[in-house]
Order: sequence, then structure tokens, then C-alpha cells
Amino acid sequence: MTNTQSIPVDGQQIHYVRAGQGPAVVLLHGSGSSLEGFERVAELLSASHDVIRPDLPGFGRTGPRPDRDYRVRTYARTIARFTTALGLPHFAVAGNSLGGNVAWNLALDAPGRVAALVLINATGYPGKTLPAGLRLARNPVLRPVLRRWLPRSATERGLREAVGTNSAIVDDAMVDRVHALTGLPGNRSAFVDFANTDQPDRSAEIPEIAVPTLVLRSAAVDGQHFARDIPGALERVHPGGGHLLPEEDPDWVAAAIEEFLR
Repeated sequence: MTNTQSIPVDGQQIHYVRAGQGPAVVLLHGSGSSLEGFERVAELLSASHDVIRPDLPGFGRTGPRPDRDYRVRTYARTIARFTTALGLPHFAVAGNSLGGNVAWNLALDAPGRVAALVLINATGYPGKTLPAGLRLARNPVLRPVLRRWLPRSATERGLREAVGTNSAIVDDAMVDRVHALTGLPGNRSAFVDFANTDQPDRSAEIPEIAVPTLVLRSAAVDGQHFARDIPGALERVHPGGGHLLPEEDPDWVAAAIEEFLR
């Protein structure tokens, strides 16, 4: 597994990987994922940028929040404090799925710190289809079971549902890695807590985002209106990608981010 550093934020150790030199870019993974979701994108961007990838609270090696507060706005506050702890007054932030939701909340709440925003199949609009894992974790019968146990086959099924035409990326190594990280102490229970957290709808505030924004969207992903609602946003649409675009086509994602940040 990846070697990470950690730094204390909000009463827990936030694990992260940092590489490269140049303007800072923070990459935020999605739910059920980890910093590995941006591994290849980070490798490509680190030639020209200082790239920081944290494991968000509740996921990866960072693990559960002591207070079990998994509201997106709380995530945004934690990332703001994380970047302060790393000595980053200004940074670009790119997020996939939940990470994108955290990123745009951060752009609303700390606009003076976010130099640029990249939303990759981000969430945050109320009409968006829920992934299978979140639907399962909201089932009152399954919730207590899922806190303790999840079969590897369910991890594989969730990953296959999340990808587009490049389903070959879901191999044994990927399934094993995601399943092992999900199985770290407290992570399954944290995922159930996250899935059952009432997330206030802030979508009406999205037009107030005033930082330069790039929207990267897979054609098959529904419920996204960021390019329509954020003034001046640029949008690029990937024809064949699924929800896990940074892993499905990292070269395309990294090239789009690099060109945007130039």
C-alpha cells in the first residue's frame, strides 16, 4: 500500500501523500475511495505542481471522525484546516464525486483561499442518482450488518457499476485494494454513518461560486448542472467515462486540469 504522511486536524490524523513542486493542487477522492483514486493523475500533475492527496475522514487510512460528523460542509472545514496546517494559504482544489462536493463547498465558504476549482463528476444536486453502496448503507435492515461485514463481491459489483466503457480497470488488484482500505478499523461503520447523514441542500448557492471553475463530466453521469450554474465555468465532457474518471482516464483528466491551471 501507499506510504503516507499524517498531520493532526480536528482531533484525528489526516493521512496524505504530497509530491512535486509548483503551485499547490489538492485532490479530493470520492466516497468509498481513497487517495489512490488520484494516483496516476497526481503523478502526471506533479511534474508542474505541488500535489497533495488526503484520505478524507471516514475513508482510507484517515479513518472515522471521532464526532461522526460527515456533513459535506464539515468536510470542507476540515480540508480548510488541513491546508492551513500544511502552510498553504492558496491552492487549487480538484474533487471527484463527494470530493467535488467538498471542493465546491470549500469554494463557497473560503473563496479567498481557493485559487481554482475542478469538479469531476461532482455531487451536490438533489436529483442525482445514488450509487449502489449508498443505497445499501441506507437500508435499515442491512445497516447493522454492513457496519461489521461487506463481502468482496459487493466491493467488486460497486466498482463495476461505477465505471464506464473502460471497465478493464476493475481488476483483482483494484478490488483487493479498495476492499482492504474499506475494511480498515471503523471505515465500514463510518461509511454507514456517512450514507445516513442528512446533507443540507446548498445547490441554490452554486451560482455564487466566484472562483475560476473547470467541470469535467462523463457523458453518462446524470444530475450535474455546474457548468450551467457557475458563472464563467468551462466544461469538458468525456464520451465513455463512468463515475471514476480519474482512474478510468487519468491522462485525459490530468491534461485537462493542467491546461486549465496554466
